[in-house]
Order: sequence, then structure tokens, then C-alpha cells
Amino acid sequence: MRMYDLILKKRNGQVLAEDEIGWMISQYTKGEIPDYQMSAMMMAIYFQGLTKKETIQLTMAMANSGDFLDLSSIPGIKVDKHSTGGVGDKTSLALTPIVAALGVPVAKMSGRGLGHTGGTIDKLESIPGFSTNLSEEDFMKQVKEIGVAIMAQTKDLAPADKKLYALRDVTATVDQMSLIASSIMSKKLAAGADAIVLDVKTGNGAFMKKEEDAKALAKEMIMIGKGAGRNMTAVISNMDEPLGYAVGNALEVKEAIDTLKGHGPQDFKELVYHLAAYMLLAAGKTDTREDALQKVQKCVKSGKALEKFREFISAQGGNPEVTEDTNLFPQASIVEEVFSKEEGYIAKIDTEEIGICSLMLGGGRETKDSIIDPSVGLILHKKVADFAKKGESLATIYGNDLKKVKQAKEHFYLCYHIEKEKTEKKSMIQNVLFS
Repeated sequence: MRMYDLILKKRNGQVLAEDEIGWMISQYTKGEIPDYQMSAMMMAIYFQGLTKKETIQLTMAMANSGDFLDLSSIPGIKVDKHSTGGVGDKTSLALTPIVAALGVPVAKMSGRGLGHTGGTIDKLESIPGFSTNLSEEDFMKQVKEIGVAIMAQTKDLAPADKKLYALRDVTATVDQMSLIASSIMSKKLAAGADAIVLDVKTGNGAFMKKEEDAKALAKEMIMIGKGAGRNMTAVISNMDEPLGYAVGNALEVKEAIDTLKGHGPQDFKELVYHLAAYMLLAAGKTDTREDALQKVQKCVKSGKALEKFREFISAQGGNPEVTEDTNLFPQASIVEEVFSKEEGYIAKIDTEEIGICSLMLGGGRETKDSIIDPSVGLILHKKVADFAKKGESLATIYGNDLKKVKQAKEHFYLCYHIEKEKTEKKSMIQNVLFS
């Protein structure tokens, strides 16, 4: 088999066979196929596309390029959740203890953030003493004992995807639907869950800006998951403004705790409760969404969800008292308000740029080697459709460097658009798709 022949075949719009895709991914992962040839293949795929069958075969080849996490020793249906990412997305922190308290085992491998926000691992590590560096044995043991564990990705899951994504990033071939879907799903399939609930964001703070593109991506991922024998659900959710009010690692954990106490922002609660309900449905714990939502609400109201979160923190070496005393979190030394310069309704928020404000303060990573400051970030006081008086606080900025705080404050003013007329607020759940 020659890579030249496969490039020519795809360039001419022909369908690649399963053994050809498997050989190509295997050889590229081993370093036997040079980047320049794989770049040509990615460009050929970009223009010619992949059939459904090719997309599934490519995903499975990437998933099989490294280790698989075997969750079979954990009783019950294992349900994983994946978000396509956004600003203020601390969903896993509140979601996992709720579903674990309701009897759905959560064995989750998560990543660190690169870019304007921290990842789930960065947020959890803002809890004093919390460790995400678990051995696979301890990880499995913890899920069996308390129903939930989240660890930093240590296994070599889908190494082909890591190589391919780095290549696509520098060859202008990232935004091809089949390649995006196979990249996400190769890692999810290798992580071993029986069912997967996807949170696909859409809006100005999401990777997919348009709802039709988010829906197309969701359909592609559902098709892949179904082809691999997984139960799939995709929720299309709004990212035209930050999720909740908190943006920044420790600040987001505090908001998740508040939500587990039954408080928290309405938009965040709505998303968490619905994702939890669909995870319960996928695990066979109930037959209807309405019943699942009732179970979720009761779990939070009874305090069981918060208790599970405390148990989870304690099991991974953290101090569970953070749930009662938020002063135990890392604290910023500078706290400044951002006051509105005019009166009117918040018509639009440039969500991604709010994430950049947090990055400027040190809440994200500009490079893989950047060190995150867990104490910095923003708490928003006004969201889309809210009314702001002149001189009223739009947000509170938390920082540890006066120059950075000043830069973030100046940047923040560019993110908020105030109009005289009230804008209609988008609903959080835009659509739900099933396999």
C-alpha cells in the first residue's frame, strides 16, 4: 500500500476502504508517513469530504491508535458527557455529583485548558489539596466506592488525533465537519463509556457560531457513536453569553457549589439539570425526561448532590470544607468594579472576548507551559436583556497584577453592547438530538 495512491484516490473523490484508512492512521502514528503527505490527504478530505462509513472508520482507527480505558469492571451503564467548550463552562463540576448521587457511575478523564479558559482539571485543582493525578487502579476503585472520579488524562488515548489535530491546525484544515467529529469522538470512544451525552455549544462564544453548524456537528457525532454501538444524546446549548456569572477557575467552582445548594444562575442550573436528566435516561434510570428532571431537582434539594461533591473532593485529597467556607479558595489581591458608562439594556456580549479578559488576568493558558492563576477572573452582574443604569456595576474583576487588571477592564468595555431597546434573550436549550 502506498500513501501516494490513497491521496490520489481521495483527491479524485473516491471512497477509501476500511483497511486503507486503518493502514494510513497506523503508519502515520508510527511516523512512517511524513507530515507533507498527510497534509495533502487532509486537504483532499477537506474538499472531497468523507462518507458516513469513512467517517466512522477514521474515528475507530484513531480511537484504536492508542490505549482504551476498560470500564467493564464498574457495575452499571457508564455515561460520559462531553462539551464542545465555552466561556464559564463549569458544567462537569455540578453535573457529575448529581448523576453519581442518583446511581449513575461517572468515570471521567478530562483535560487542561489551552486558550482563554481553564479546563475541568484546572478548575478542580483550585480546590486546596485536590489531586487529579490518580493511578488507573485508584480511579476505578474510587468510581466503584463513591460513584465518581475525575482524573487528568494520563493514558495514551487516541494519539493519532493529537498528531492529526496539530497538523490540521497549521494547514487550514481544522473546520471540516467529519474531521472535527472524528477528533472529538475518537477520544470519547477510547474513554470507554457505554453512553455519551454531548453538550454542543452554539453562539458567538462557541466553536460553532451558527446553530445549523452545531446541529450538523451533533448529527455527525451521533452517527459515529451509534456506528460504534454507543447510546448517544446531543444537547445544543446557547453560548451567545458566558454560562452563569463566574468566569475564572476558583470563581467557577464557587458558582458550581452554589448551584449544588439549589441556588446559582438560572441559565447554568437549566443546562446542568437537563444534561443530568439525559444522562439518567441514557443510564436507564428512568423512562421520561420529566421524571428525570424531578429526580435531579429532588437530589439537589435534599442535599445529596452537595454531599456527593464533598465526598468526591475528600476522596481526591481536597478539603471538603470549601463548600461551606469559600475563603479557603485562593483569593485575588485586587478586586475592582467595572461600571456602566451609559444607561440601557445589554443587547449583546462578545462572549469569547470575555474569556480573553480572564486570559489577560492569568486565568487561561497562552501556551501549554503557561501557569494558571486559579484566583483570577470575573463575576458578571449583567447579562443579555438585563437593564443597566449609568454607574451601575456590570462586573467585578479579580486579579493580582494592577497592569493586567487595567488591561482586562479596558477590554471588558469592548465586550458589552448597550442599546435603548430590550433584546430578546435566547433560550439555553436550543435543540436535543438522539441516536
